[in-house]
Amino acid sequence: MANLILASSSPRRKELLAQLGLKFDIFSPEIDESVHDGEQAHDYVRRLAEQKAQVVLAQFPDAVVIAADTSLSLDGQIIGKPDSKQHAFEIWQSLSGRQHEVLSGLCVASQHKTISTVVSTKVDFQSLSHHDMEEYWSTGEPVGKAGAYAIQGIAAKFVPRIEGSYTNVVGLPLHETSQLLNQILKNG
Repeated sequence: MANLILASSSPRRKELLAQLGLKFDIFSPEIDESVHDGEQAHDYVRRLAEQKAQVVLAQFPDAVVIAADTSLSLDGQIIGKPDSKQHAFEIWQSLSGRQHEVLSGLCVASQHKTISTVVSTKVDFQSLSHHDMEEYWSTGEPVGKAGAYAIQGIAAKFVPRIEGSYTNVVGLPLHETSQLLNQILKNG
């Protein structure tokens, strides 16, 4: 197998990719993650995943690169990571008692071929009280997480139902990653 690189420093993505039994290196590229004017969440996560893959591929041209970017979408708005406690509370208030969409842009690239896709999962979020929010914030878990929550952690108690890929909500849709990786490796 070609040298495989995960273009992410996310411990969740590292753990997920390891579940596929693959040996890989990690290299986290620096890219501008600003949302372009009028950009839809679907296009945003695909663009970022493709940019991450291309930046890493430029430095390691003989590698096969896996890159992903995950964001939430609610009412057509991109919901990223909280930049403060107040921001996290605002995010939770908007998600509270509603369904949102978790989107992951996924890109697998080699010097011969690049394939990308977007995976969508619908997530129902329970209504949160102010006490719920205070208690969850105090755990530290929401920091650095898209949507200010981690479904694989304490926040699982706030999610009564999902429709789609669980690993997508965690940050790397494994089924689709495996499929794209197989397509790249078949074609050299």
